[in-house]
Amino acid sequence: MIPATARAHPALAFLRAHRGRPATWSDRYTRVFGLLVAAAVLGRPVADALAGLARHADPARLGAGLALVAAAYAGLLALARALGPVVLPAADAAWLVTSPLPRRAVLGRTALLLLSAAALAGAALGLAALSVFGAPDQLGARLAAALLLGVAASVGGMATAVLGQQSPASDARLQFLIGGAAFVAVLAAVLGAGPGRRILAAVAEAPASLGAAVAGLASVLAAFLVRRAWAALDRIPAREILASSTRTARVTSAATLLDPGMLTWVAEDVHWRGRALRSRPWPRLVSRLGPAPALAWQEWLRVARRPGRLAALLGAAALPAVCADATGGAIGPAVGVLLCGALTAAAMCTGGVRRDGGDPALARMLAVDGRAATAARSVLPVLLAASWSALALAGLQATGALPPGAWWALGPAAAPALTAGALRMARRRPVDHSMPVIDTGGGPVPTGPLLWAATGVDLALLGSLPALTALASRPALVAPYVAAQAVAGAVVLASYILRSSRGDRR
Repeated sequence: MIPATARAHPALAFLRAHRGRPATWSDRYTRVFGLLVAAAVLGRPVADALAGLARHADPARLGAGLALVAAAYAGLLALARALGPVVLPAADAAWLVTSPLPRRAVLGRTALLLLSAAALAGAALGLAALSVFGAPDQLGARLAAALLLGVAASVGGMATAVLGQQSPASDARLQFLIGGAAFVAVLAAVLGAGPGRRILAAVAEAPASLGAAVAGLASVLAAFLVRRAWAALDRIPAREILASSTRTARVTSAATLLDPGMLTWVAEDVHWRGRALRSRPWPRLVSRLGPAPALAWQEWLRVARRPGRLAALLGAAALPAVCADATGGAIGPAVGVLLCGALTAAAMCTGGVRRDGGDPALARMLAVDGRAATAARSVLPVLLAASWSALALAGLQATGALPPGAWWALGPAAAPALTAGALRMARRRPVDHSMPVIDTGGGPVPTGPLLWAATGVDLALLGSLPALTALASRPALVAPYVAAQAVAGAVVLASYILRSSRGDRR
């Protein structure tokens, strides 16, 4: 009998030879022509960006820029850990992983794709870091060192993620690396906001030879980690690959075909599955207030049982200030980050509203008035959105992006409008892919996903117009805008509660 390992590579060669149709000359011509067009379109902007690197670093933007680069690196590693990173198509993972084929031969193509993606992401991070520090002299040497260091850091991090999928000990090291990158981001933001700018300026003025030496050491370490990760492909448990492949397939299908809102349910199910919760009596005050506050108490419990997520959310309130500092005081990107963060804070506590919209029968069985239930469930989102936006506005004012005044009060004033938008986002239906597609100069644009994405955001923008106007104009007296925003926010939230629950009084 021929061993399974001897039959492995012919079987894989047969599968690869019969997977899809062979490439014709027209396919190759189309690919080459597309690459030439992309090079012609991107050549000039890339050349201008590289020419703009030959400048001295701005000490006021060093800390914020380095913090954003470190946060992007930590996010890249966290995404790799969440997705696998070694995954296969669901059909292949169902039988190739559990077959007698060598694991490394089955996963080799995925590993090469991961290596390519990590190299591209690392080159982008290296260019971003070099744009922050500048290259006043020896542009070629500094550019090569930055690209090599970025690629080495990204490839080494991806290899560590592969090793983390193979053993829990390596996964703990990956979590330590993610935490270290997040700590570097916080430290850079703190140093850039105070007298520590001298340290960052000294790093920016370091000779190119030192950067080349650091890049060389990082490349050696990355090569060692890649070699270990390649050897560990044979030892990755099948259950880990199957779980990662299934999770990635569900996330991809939910994001592209079905309902992106299901991603939150997937994340909640993954977190709470297999966990044992202790039973505790409810506070007497909640029981005495009536059925609607008791129904909304579950959101308070969900937030309290995940203090790490709440701490990360409140810590992210520094992002608008970091963004404003990195862009030289430009308020536009910072306002966009502020709006997204406040909406995220409000939407984090709308699980009960989403469940009521998805299962009306269960909502009727609870025998609670719809308006009272929605009003009770809006209290926690208002508090979180108000706290987050107030901290973010205080940080913007501390960096000098806003003039003196009570700008923090715009946060609590806009919180009701943001909560109304978050509640509407929680009640929106799945994407309607049967809606027409609009042909534009840039290609076809489906209207179903656009309307789905705009649902809820439009209400938040409409209710936050006074605050957005104040942030755009930055007047010397902010009190009238705060009063107008408080009235607009209260009217929008009250109107939404009355209108959305008009036919839902049970």
